[in-house]
Amino acid sequence: MVSDKIKLTPQNAPHRALYHALGLTEEEISRPLVGIVSSYNEIVPGHMNIDKIVDAVKLGVAMAGGTPIVFPAIAVCDGIAMGHVGMKYSLVTRDLIADSTEAMALAHGFDALVMVPNCDKNVPGLLMAAARLNLPTVFVSGGPMLAGHVDGCKTSFSSISEAVGEFNAGKITEEKLREYELKTCPSCGSCSGMYTANSMNCLTEVLGMGLRGNGTIPAVYSARIELAKHAGMAVMDMVKRDIRPRDIMTEGAFRNALTVDMALGCSTNSMLHLPAIAHECGIEIDLDIANSISEKTPNLCHLAPAGRTYVEDLDEAGGVYAIMHELNKKGLLNTDCMTVTGKTVGENIANTPNLDPDVIRPIENPYSETGGIAVLKGNLAPEGSVVKRSAVLPEMLRHEGPARVFQCEEDAQAAINAGKINPGDVVVIRYEGPKGGPGMREMLNPTSAIMGMGLGSSVALITDGRFSGATRGACIGHVSPEAASGGPIGIVREGDIISIDIPGNKLELKIDEQEYQRRMAEFSPKEKPLSGYLKRYAALVSSGAKGAVLN
Repeated sequence: MVSDKIKLTPQNAPHRALYHALGLTEEEISRPLVGIVSSYNEIVPGHMNIDKIVDAVKLGVAMAGGTPIVFPAIAVCDGIAMGHVGMKYSLVTRDLIADSTEAMALAHGFDALVMVPNCDKNVPGLLMAAARLNLPTVFVSGGPMLAGHVDGCKTSFSSISEAVGEFNAGKITEEKLREYELKTCPSCGSCSGMYTANSMNCLTEVLGMGLRGNGTIPAVYSARIELAKHAGMAVMDMVKRDIRPRDIMTEGAFRNALTVDMALGCSTNSMLHLPAIAHECGIEIDLDIANSISEKTPNLCHLAPAGRTYVEDLDEAGGVYAIMHELNKKGLLNTDCMTVTGKTVGENIANTPNLDPDVIRPIENPYSETGGIAVLKGNLAPEGSVVKRSAVLPEMLRHEGPARVFQCEEDAQAAINAGKINPGDVVVIRYEGPKGGPGMREMLNPTSAIMGMGLGSSVALITDGRFSGATRGACIGHVSPEAASGGPIGIVREGDIISIDIPGNKLELKIDEQEYQRRMAEFSPKEKPLSGYLKRYAALVSSGAKGAVLN
């Protein structure tokens, strides 16, 4: 065991003295030391119940013969950070989480880890750390929030975001807006739709790093406490069998994750996080792979914001394994991949039928024959851009319109709120990429305002930033290279015609080639004064097309 190096010999007496200072007994010191990485805090709704999950994990580890020891991980609530400088500090925490977990795990000689994340950057950050450390590791999340209810209909965080746009357009009263405010988020947990947190937690199951139900059992259900105990037991079995993250997160596992991503209609942020996690495993994922997988993967789910079903409904329908069971009917998964259960994917999903065809479409009757996410390329995005195709209205799958150009999110939001965006426009928000933001802010407020004001069927938005999983509509993010790196999005002028062809995977600036080359030759990206962590991050971060990993 790793910890034996610091606890067995007479020379390790000083280490043991400090273990005794923690109140550990000789029996506890002699057992495998299991780090429980807790992202509990009192500011993120998805994390306020994690203390109970951690206690259950500890019990599971102890029951299986290990010694559980808790240490923390940070987490930012994207909803609270949205629309102001705080959002610059969301994506950047992914690397802080991975780095600090690496430091804590190696500095203290842990033999294994149980990761207890829940929200957007917390899950991929800890997956990156797991890959980097390669110690036996299991994931168990805090679980999804229950859906809210307004006027007899289920609601989620995107509902309140779009309600603000409806209020600004005079479509609802302040009293109705207040009702959405009070009823949209009724419990702790990660927001109830297929947003980034729930997307990534579901994908832990597909990657083989989480037990069944990790992505879907609601936060407030007692079944999640049971799941946490089983996660603690499972990691001890992994220690005994020497099963490690890089045995699990293979190239085949990442292809499985992309396949289920397409079927489930996950957040576009998965196209940032999966390449970054794979990178830590020594596996490079090209965005072109996403389109090739999408071409043969049917979209089976329309959870919010794409539809009117929620993660709680997915859980009742059989969860992630039921989706995998459907996909496996056409041989779309690599079923030989190992998982934290000690069994293969094929063994795990063998008897997991689809219990509700209204939530999970049978593979013979999909929403579409192609996947929920598309990667668009063209002279406006030579390295690629990403759109959640399953959440785009049919009439906006192809669109041409004049560019309305903004240098930051705030300027675009002000124009939308003031009624200055017209049907047919293509809103362009630049200098919001990983380097230019810095931090690649999510654009939920502008996209929700467009939808709430009734412009979703006629207005598109493109950005070198990114979108919340709660975003719906013809919203194309991750445009790469970004403006701050000299990308073509930086040469777009007010009124230029932009062509969007989602079925054709194209994003084009409709100017002649000579003018395009002249503008590119003359283009000099603007620079922002930076300090602190954001300055370091901007200097090190790569393109969004490469997962915004740090070089």
